[in-house]
Amino acid sequence: MKQVKILNLQIHNLTMSELLNKLRFGGVVFTPNLDHLMKIQKNYQFYLAYKKADYVVCDSKVLMYAFKFLGTPIQEKISGSDLFPAFYNYYKHDKQVKIFLLGGIGETATLAQQKINAKVGRDMVISTYSPPFGFENDEQECQHIIELINNSGANVLAIGVGAPKQELWLDKFKHRLKNVKTFFAIGATINFEAGYVKRAPKWMSEIGLEWLYRLLCEPQRLWKRYLLDDIPFFWLVLKQKLTLYKNLWAQVWKYQNSLASSQLANAKSKILDLKSQSTSIATRK
Repeated sequence: MKQVKILNLQIHNLTMSELLNKLRFGGVVFTPNLDHLMKIQKNYQFYLAYKKADYVVCDSKVLMYAFKFLGTPIQEKISGSDLFPAFYNYYKHDKQVKIFLLGGIGETATLAQQKINAKVGRDMVISTYSPPFGFENDEQECQHIIELINNSGANVLAIGVGAPKQELWLDKFKHRLKNVKTFFAIGATINFEAGYVKRAPKWMSEIGLEWLYRLLCEPQRLWKRYLLDDIPFFWLVLKQKLTLYKNLWAQVWKYQNSLASSQLANAKSKILDLKSQSTSIATRK
């Protein structure tokens, strides 16, 4: 798959239809926006989670403008809130596709489940759970969630608890979800599906002003993100254009990989030595 680079993140240059077709084989899907990119500059574990994802697609019109500025335009914006409904509509006649919704507050996920199932005409979303605040730091709660998902029979997990929490949780626990083959980190999408939160008008989304709509709707929660934390992004993109940007995590990643390779080689060497010693002892006997 063709990838294009922005700062220290590789984005898959796919169309929505191409991605939906590929997801019949499963995979972990992350949809980065500008805020994710800024968090990745400061959070190494978030950076690692993104490197392990199977599909990383652009969730922002602003990022599309940045790619064009860098001379590497991408084909399409694929936001999580567009991708998830596209996914359940694309696979609504495939009875093997069963979804678990993880996220929302109170009855949000249950309401989203009812509305989605009514749209597709079957019980496609088979179970939901709204975790308590701070669940990601509670091992017992995480184990409870894992058991709920495993016992549900779902093979698709859509988690919407905010970034980087949702991506980090998937990276840590996805290997323990026995039946799930497709993983979505979808942010506020569960709230959108439930109808509790309205999306920006289409015209605002198409010209890259969805962030402004959300800021006007939730100024107390989002003003710092959009007006302080994310502003340095534009300077970093200019540095990339001038070939002055440096990936802060590249050397850490390289060192950890070399260390892991060295430890693996040492372990193999010890195993071979033990086998050799066992053979020698057996021969003597």
